[in-house]
Amino acid sequence: MKALVLSGGAGTRLRPFTHTSPKQLVPVANKPVLYYVLEDIAQAGITEVGIVVGETANEIRKAVGSGDRFGLRVTYLPQEAPLGLAHAVLIARDYLGEEDFVMYLGDNFVVGGIAELVDKFRAERPDAQILLTRVSDPSSFGVAETGWDGRVVALEEKPRHPRSDLAVVGIYLFTPVVHEAVRTLTPSRRGELEITDALQWLLDKPYDVRSTTISGYWKDTGNVADMLEVNRSVLDGIEPGTEGQVDAASELVGRVRIEAGAQIRASRIVGPAVIGAGTVVTGSYVGPYTSIAENCSIEDSEIEFSIMLGDSRLTGTRRVQHSLLGRNVTVAPAPRVPAGSRLILGDDSRVEISS
Repeated sequence: MKALVLSGGAGTRLRPFTHTSPKQLVPVANKPVLYYVLEDIAQAGITEVGIVVGETANEIRKAVGSGDRFGLRVTYLPQEAPLGLAHAVLIARDYLGEEDFVMYLGDNFVVGGIAELVDKFRAERPDAQILLTRVSDPSSFGVAETGWDGRVVALEEKPRHPRSDLAVVGIYLFTPVVHEAVRTLTPSRRGELEITDALQWLLDKPYDVRSTTISGYWKDTGNVADMLEVNRSVLDGIEPGTEGQVDAASELVGRVRIEAGAQIRASRIVGPAVIGAGTVVTGSYVGPYTSIAENCSIEDSEIEFSIMLGDSRLTGTRRVQHSLLGRNVTVAPAPRVPAGSRLILGDDSRVEISS
């Protein structure tokens, strides 16, 4: 069995961060989201992985390499444009051959991994297996309609008027029959080859398409709010530890990880939180659910419920919260300007100005 990881999207919902870095490489608890995906695949016993790449191919290649660090053998599959999930399957046809495969969106995050799902698929081997979860706004996802017995009867991609609240999670398992389905597709109204249309084709034949509704944690990390929520979830499970330096005037409270080379001086760190290698925190407060990446500087400032990427600086600022700060960012107080009022008053006017 192989894996197909999709990392070719433009990441428009995460701009401006994705102008300079792929969305799959934005870190959660100081580790890129894509790394969690590859670790899930390795833990499921899959070793052959094809990564579909687009405009950010060089950055993905540099971050993942050959896949050795994950125990994987990685092949890169160029995609000229993000033309839909089914298009990714189409261009991966030669790589996938006649093997079963799991397709995993490179910006998705599932607590608990996919090993159990893959084992079940291998044992029962339906033609396709999809994951579903209930969401508040199904119009932003592929949506499944199920019958009274829970079996999938219809699928639609980002419908204007959803017929259920069951969203299709970005993890799919297929036998080679899906290749026949994607060859029949024409672009949708969005101009893409939709994997939901391929699944509907399988349902109509009918092939055996099964679903599992998950109640655990899943997120599509395509926007800032979801990134912060995933960061919160991962930090809840971090192992505390101090490999850097913490002086006697500082206090660590709760689950806090201080990575090698980090320095904490006269500061209070309240977990769950992680402070990256080489980062220096001085006279500051770092609150819960905060990930500070490598080589940052925080001085006389406060930050919580946030992600701060590498080589950034926070100095002399009041509480920063629910924020995502990119790489090489500086946040500092604005310069003071003289207070004053400009007035143009007619005859017999009266003006009251607060002192």
